[in-house]
Amino acid sequence: MKEKADIGLIGLAVMGENLVLNMEDKGYTVSVFNRTVDKVDAFVKGRGKGKKFIGASTLEEFVDSIERPRKVMLLVKAGKPVDDFIEKLIPLLEPGDIIIDGGNSHFPDTMRRTEYVESKGLLYIGSGVSGGEEGALKGPSLMPGGSPEAWPHVKEIFQAVAAKVDNGVPCCDWVGENGAGHFVKMVHNGIEYGDMQIINEAYHLMKDLLGMDAFEQHEVFKKWNQGVLDSYLIEITTDILAYKDEDGSPLVEKILDTAGQKGTGKWTAVTALELGIPLTLIGESVFSRCLSAQKDLRVKASKLLTGKSPDFKGDKEQFINDLEQAIYASKIISYAQGYDLMMEAAKEYKWNLNYGGIALMWRGGCIIRSRFLGDIKNAFDNNPKLENLLLDPFFKDAVQVAEESWRRVCATALLNGIPVPALSSALGYYDGFRSERLPANLLQAQRDYFGAHQYERLDSPRGKFFHTDWTGRGGSTASTTYDV
Repeated sequence: MKEKADIGLIGLAVMGENLVLNMEDKGYTVSVFNRTVDKVDAFVKGRGKGKKFIGASTLEEFVDSIERPRKVMLLVKAGKPVDDFIEKLIPLLEPGDIIIDGGNSHFPDTMRRTEYVESKGLLYIGSGVSGGEEGALKGPSLMPGGSPEAWPHVKEIFQAVAAKVDNGVPCCDWVGENGAGHFVKMVHNGIEYGDMQIINEAYHLMKDLLGMDAFEQHEVFKKWNQGVLDSYLIEITTDILAYKDEDGSPLVEKILDTAGQKGTGKWTAVTALELGIPLTLIGESVFSRCLSAQKDLRVKASKLLTGKSPDFKGDKEQFINDLEQAIYASKIISYAQGYDLMMEAAKEYKWNLNYGGIALMWRGGCIIRSRFLGDIKNAFDNNPKLENLLLDPFFKDAVQVAEESWRRVCATALLNGIPVPALSSALGYYDGFRSERLPANLLQAQRDYFGAHQYERLDSPRGKFFHTDWTGRGGSTASTTYDV
């Protein structure tokens, strides 16, 4: 074993343990440290026994065990613990050493930390890591950003441990400056919320509208995973629906219907509001989790509020085929909105994002990995300046082929009282996006009426504003125009 480690990692929870085992398996010597030192001893004597690990009992010992420039990776809880470790590490490190945050940090925190760490003569990387426990061990998707000078020092290790696709291409590349890596990981997680909500709505429709049990649904999802919906989330849903409890019944039906969340979906939706991007499907997915958490209130409401009960009289097989198309079309909308958000953020924060490269990074290892992402990469390879995925010929044709099925699914769900907020909001976005004229002219008149906020006219150049004294009592003074 080498005298000095190639890289060090702080935080031996499940993700940390699996990631360092992955690094060691690729030939690297890794130094490990944990705030609870007993975990270091347990790991080195347990899963790490006989392998190239250096266990450290103090931070000083840990830092001293890593070759220069030191690469110190944090896999600790996002927020204050990251800042605390940065403060403890800075006095122990030397100019040119690199601190790497591999947790789910909010990108503004990463922007702040990059600037702060660089001011101390050090380099900083904030990297999204996706793939869960299995991904960390076998090959995650890695999305690094931060100090550009740091990338050449970590590139070999990061790309060695990352998932591989297309004859060995790693699902990892440099994303951009300061918070770009964690921003892309945030959008990844937001899209993950959307994909999961779409799948859950399909499950709800098959269960309550078509009367299918989990084992019947398993067969449908298994078939879907052989086609355009081929993805990790469809695959695991197939497994979940087939899993039996001890009494032989589907375990999924015994799980309490209250969804948890760690905040990354909310961050994505809030950022979209701040940047003025219509991220409707992901927003509805976040709100759906919030509504599911109001279990007691929903139980009370179910006894007081009446509504349409499901009563399906159509062709069951046709509806399932329609549902596959509705899921596919909605998924396209979700990614179109997510990429729209990344494009706006790139303008706002002056990042040079490689959109096709991001799709490639998501092709393997991560939670949203799917066949579909290869089509996104192709779209940006064909047109690097593509303004919206829906304008790409492949996706335009795909949505138009799915459109009638999509409408039938949403209409049937609404007529039968089954909520489909993701599927229907995606369709609403599509119809809005393809509309040359929307009713916002009336909205602007309303704003001008009550607040003198002014409006533009179709028969005047853009940027020229008008105010009307709608009542004859308002005068000619107008409010300053501005956009949030």
